Amino acid sequence: MNGNPGMHPGIPDLLDNHVKRKLSRREFIRFAALLGLSVGAAASMANLAQPRKAWAAVKRGGALRVSSPIQKVTHPAQFSWVAPSQQLRQVAEYLTLTDENNVTHPYLLENWEVSDDLKTWTLNLRQGVEFNNGDPFIADDVIFTMNQWLDKDVGSSLLGMVGDYLDVTDIERVTDHQVKLHLKRPEMGVPEHFFHYPAIVLNHRTFEGDFLRRPHGTGPYTLEAYREGERCMLRRRDGYWRKGQDGEALPFIDTVEFIDMGTEMSPQIAALQSGEIDMIDLSDAAGTDVHQVLKDDPGVNVIPVSTCTARVLRMRVDLQPWDDNRVRTALRLCQHREKILALAYFGEGLQAHDTHVYQNHPEYCQMSIPGYDPQQARQLLREAGYEYGLDVDLAVGNDWSDVVRYAEILQQDAAPAGFRINIRTMPTSQYWEKWTEVDLGITPWTHRPLGTMNLSLAYTADEDGNPGAWNETRWVDEEFSTLLVQANGTLDVDERRNIFCKLQQIQMDRGSIGISYWQNMWAVTRKRVQNMVSHPNRYIFCADLWLS
Repeated sequence: MNGNPGMHPGIPDLLDNHVKRKLSRREFIRFAALLGLSVGAAASMANLAQPRKAWAAVKRGGALRVSSPIQKVTHPAQFSWVAPSQQLRQVAEYLTLTDENNVTHPYLLENWEVSDDLKTWTLNLRQGVEFNNGDPFIADDVIFTMNQWLDKDVGSSLLGMVGDYLDVTDIERVTDHQVKLHLKRPEMGVPEHFFHYPAIVLNHRTFEGDFLRRPHGTGPYTLEAYREGERCMLRRRDGYWRKGQDGEALPFIDTVEFIDMGTEMSPQIAALQSGEIDMIDLSDAAGTDVHQVLKDDPGVNVIPVSTCTARVLRMRVDLQPWDDNRVRTALRLCQHREKILALAYFGEGLQAHDTHVYQNHPEYCQMSIPGYDPQQARQLLREAGYEYGLDVDLAVGNDWSDVVRYAEILQQDAAPAGFRINIRTMPTSQYWEKWTEVDLGITPWTHRPLGTMNLSLAYTADEDGNPGAWNETRWVDEEFSTLLVQANGTLDVDERRNIFCKLQQIQMDRGSIGISYWQNMWAVTRKRVQNMVSHPNRYIFCADLWLS
């Protein structure tokens, strides 16, 4: 135990690993924050004082106009992509917030405490917070929201993320402003899971399955209008709990209008340059076209960020021919990663492995980038019984220009191995309707700050042994799942990384995916938009913005 009774005993070990240069300063702060230490205290321990922002004089008022998809919205816990959460994030909020530096902070939580064994989490709720209809934010809202995540009939991806360590019977209401979670196993990523984009906190008194019917959230804006495929209008609310640097309640901007301008980038770029809009929401777009055109425009801010966002080549292992690992391996060998990154994404990213763990994840185990080898791929197809090659359909959303280019390059480079790939393009909205059902496709997966998070979401089974809601490939591996549970409960840096070496190798040897590259991302605004940050998930936070 340590000398500070309020400090988790794992924090001194993390500090020791930082001193020994096993953890970077940022990684130490991230992990210490997950264990309940404030970011300021963690930064002080690491001799890394938080930089003071030099604030310009803020200006209140004005109208912000954002080009953004306006998608069908009912139950927030059912969100399957970032885009539909962009508007609701301004109206409702999360228990925690993972910032642009991948550090997780309390948000609707005041703080949290975690037991030595990482199995008991005490959540202390922020007091004095109200929903926009005047209802107080209390423990019942947290418990109701978590019950929605864990309801199989809701079908939330959060069931796959938290359901293996939390059940509805494990949630204890202590007081109006305290909730305890009694986990079935150790888990250190709990605070980051609370910021998964479907994890919006709901009003237990008024929510009945469709947020738009009663849009009651704790956020800085109220919802005035929402028309799918057209526009969303938000207006500044009174009595919001957060304050700006001028000491007054946020938000600074009076109204925010999200306008659906379709998926073609050229009209949106022109609208931004002319001043018709102030921002382009790139949550459902690659962004490379925008970056190439606007990176040198003096009237535009193009703010970069490195991410583990990826285009995942995914194969349904419950369907032929992808039930044969030799065929899956053969297709993975047909990825010329350097070429795909250069031609599909203008080189704006990092080459990747065929495992859903990113080089900048703190747990990452260093491995060589697999090479392009059509000869070995052809031999594997022969061994699998496809002497004369194989005809396959590849489903892609045609609004993702880099995905289409990726598919075209793969089509060409897989031909010498014997794959005859027929590219089936479809509207992006149609792809999202069937993304878990196609036998072979390329699915966008967004950034997540810990390596365990995507692995838990996409490559595990539920308590009945069935693939999780977001396990689009239906791949479940007993050894992999056991190791992942161990990793989720392991604090020691070296031990955790050793487990990840095994996890990554299993996915590369017998997994169900190929990942050619990790994507750089950008936030794009006109110069008059102040205080914008580029978040790895491309999240937009309007409360802190102002217009010059």
